[in-house]
Amino acid sequence: MEQAFWVQRPDEGAIRSVPLREPEHGEVLVRTLFSGVSRGTETLVFRGGVPASQHEVMRAPFQEGEFPGPVKYGYLNVGVVERGPADLEGKTVFCLYPHQTAYVVPASAVTPVPDTVPPGRAILAGTVETAVNAVWDAKPKLGDRIAVIGAGMVGCSVAKLLQGFPATRVQLIDVDPGKAGIAEALGVDFATPDEAKSDCDLVVHASASEQGLAKALELLAPEGEVVELSWYGDRRVSVPLGENFHSRRLTIRSSQVGTVARPDRDYAQRLALALELLADPAFEALVTGECMFEDLPSVLPRLAANELSALCLRVMYQPQ
Repeated sequence: MEQAFWVQRPDEGAIRSVPLREPEHGEVLVRTLFSGVSRGTETLVFRGGVPASQHEVMRAPFQEGEFPGPVKYGYLNVGVVERGPADLEGKTVFCLYPHQTAYVVPASAVTPVPDTVPPGRAILAGTVETAVNAVWDAKPKLGDRIAVIGAGMVGCSVAKLLQGFPATRVQLIDVDPGKAGIAEALGVDFATPDEAKSDCDLVVHASASEQGLAKALELLAPEGEVVELSWYGDRRVSVPLGENFHSRRLTIRSSQVGTVARPDRDYAQRLALALELLADPAFEALVTGECMFEDLPSVLPRLAANELSALCLRVMYQPQ
């Protein structure tokens, strides 16, 4: 029997024993090394905040159970293939699988981790994949003035990728001045909302707050665009579309990782690109907390209550 983390009901988690079947032809058995807690989405799931209308849309690829619970949810998992096709056995792989000590999935569901990427950093692949999609949606141009609002996992990853565009001005904005150290590690300029530079051609909003969205519109130059990455769950938000929204011809558009933003790329290519990007050690700054797998039932409530400030919580598994 293996062990898996389940959300029993809103605000309560537990470790459950789960049977593990033998892999069939074309499948792999993966022994987990690390998993990651994607704070924004997973704490939303943990507190039961997924609206009924979004239950199907929000399903993780290998989710079991239903919202609000009991549900086994998660999608940042790195492990070693113990059994499977010869070209995968012994390989470290990434999979969109929940927090579980070992699991069996189709071989097509795992992506080999490049040798240049440490397994503990590879848990960020799902987050960087979201950032890649956001950048494709945003279509930054040479010399753009750009702001990224919200220095969470996704916002930081987007800012890091945008920083690489020639002649662009990129600023990462967050209400917490303590995030300045993470921005520095990523090589990105940082500002609090009061210090933020205006006249932006592009603002990527990832703070999941009304105030952040209002600030995003405020920072835009005429004809500017906000790319909205935030997931608000069951919360309603007000958008300030009065004042000069129309006269300045501003745009708000959504970006969501469920659809590949480039017709010439597929899901596998996008994920493989995200893993290649993680060879940059600067991304390690996004992992700001660690716990053991067996401690998840006590750690998740603290994370959901903001008693812990981890961007990405790295979950470690005992060697088998």
